[in-house]
Amino acid sequence: MPSITFRRPPQVTLATLGPFIALILACAFFASQSERFLSAQNFSLILQQVMVVAVIAIGQTLVILTAGIDLSCGMVMALGSIVMTKMAASHDLSAPLAIACGIAVTVLFGLVNGLLVTKIALPPFIVTLGTMNIAFAITQLYSDAQTITDIPEGMTLLGGTFVLGQTAIVWGAVLMLALYLIVWFALRETAPGRHVYAVGNNPEATRLTGIATDRVLLGVYMLAGLFYGIAALLSVARTGAGDPNAGQTENLDAISAVVLGGTSLFGGRGMILGTLVGALIVGVFRNGLTLMGVSSVYQILVTGILVILAVATDQLSRQGVR
Repeated sequence: MPSITFRRPPQVTLATLGPFIALILACAFFASQSERFLSAQNFSLILQQVMVVAVIAIGQTLVILTAGIDLSCGMVMALGSIVMTKMAASHDLSAPLAIACGIAVTVLFGLVNGLLVTKIALPPFIVTLGTMNIAFAITQLYSDAQTITDIPEGMTLLGGTFVLGQTAIVWGAVLMLALYLIVWFALRETAPGRHVYAVGNNPEATRLTGIATDRVLLGVYMLAGLFYGIAALLSVARTGAGDPNAGQTENLDAISAVVLGGTSLFGGRGMILGTLVGALIVGVFRNGLTLMGVSSVYQILVTGILVILAVATDQLSRQGVR
């Protein structure tokens, strides 16, 4: 019977420091181009701009660590935001109940994704491509393709700010950072967290050691759905509305954050805090280029180049290990 050793997730090394070094270099470059870049208020703005994608990217990281991928994350997030705002605006539910309904829907989509991947053995790419389109269609039909704005104040609390020094910090950004710390601890210090890495490294050997790999995968996809629901709430809190057209680029942005953060698309290797750094890299580039007056088209171009470089680096490092 094959044996497998459940090692702790990767420690901080020069390789894992790569995304952080890239972030520092990007900050140094944009600081030299704009005197406004290094202001505390601008960094607070960057956190606010990336918090939705960064929370989606937590769920995406968990899926990619198991050698899967979730293309539906952005549209599931959008559906969650529509459900929670519609429940509050049209059905007069209280903010907590409406939020719970929205998160329940996103977790349900995670359950469906997980069941199709584990029970029918469909490729995650195909499964989530299909559920992405289903979520988009339901979002448009349920909202009548209309933005929902008449929502209770309780749903926008995380969009509020508090003052630290002379800088306004968004509560949603604090929640985002707290979630990253919780998931970092869970992946590093708990047996279920180590099982996620094991499934990504070698699912067959993991199964033969007695671990229910299907249960691990199902749990990962449902947890991902939970994070998409939280991201939906952050999106509503930030914009003050449920937008049926949201989520159309967030899936690629989340995957970009995961890849730039050093998580391998082949599974079993990566650090959740690297994903946070990856999301910040994307946010810093877009913010810095905006301050420089660069067109948004070039911002997308730069992001695409960075993602290709990150994936190429991962592939070359795997070949080097062999």
